[in-house]
Amino acid sequence: MQIAIDTSTDIASLALIKDGVILAELTWRCGQNHTIELYPRLDFLLNHSGLDIQTTDCIFVAKGPGSFNGLRVGVSAAKGLAFSLGIPIIGIGTLEATAYQHAETGLPVCVVQNAGREEIAAAVYQKRPRKGWFQIASEHLTTVNALVNKIKVPTIFCGEINGATALQIKKLFKTRAIISTPAGQLRRAAYLAELGLQRQASGRFDDVATLQPLYLRRPPITERKKA
Repeated sequence: MQIAIDTSTDIASLALIKDGVILAELTWRCGQNHTIELYPRLDFLLNHSGLDIQTTDCIFVAKGPGSFNGLRVGVSAAKGLAFSLGIPIIGIGTLEATAYQHAETGLPVCVVQNAGREEIAAAVYQKRPRKGWFQIASEHLTTVNALVNKIKVPTIFCGEINGATALQIKKLFKTRAIISTPAGQLRRAAYLAELGLQRQASGRFDDVATLQPLYLRRPPITERKKA
């Protein structure tokens, strides 16, 4: 069995996988309550599925970008489970996990995530017949206006896109922008799990001791205050 954990933002998600099949999944809006809600919901899924956590052979975790507290909780929980159970861990980019549900369209998929300060975190992925699933543009901070100069072909936009951002994308990209429905924007641990299973099958694990969250901006607590 494998466990997939994603607490990257205010949306959290968990999934249990066995023999390549998603046995249970739970996605909910947790706000800032990652710490107090994660373990009870994992316990609920295990009990509901009749599974013993001791049978887990790998942990998949969304490593960011995302909120400082959310990523800290998720990665710390995943590392704690991996250490205590003596099993490997695999970190998957949050934006990649968000995009993967649109992979079979064959179109470029641009993931957008609010980053504050009028910026967004973005990355672009695509699946092609010969090349498979790959990253076109890595995770970076940008603006919707700046993306116009980089995306020239019809592209699916997904992620945590609020109403104002959606209107801006439609206005600037016109017919090039295919904005996913609200259901298609939801980040789910099932897709994180699929990417994790691919990594596990190829033996590409992360070091439990050194795996760290991906922050595109330094947490505010580490930034020097102006004199």
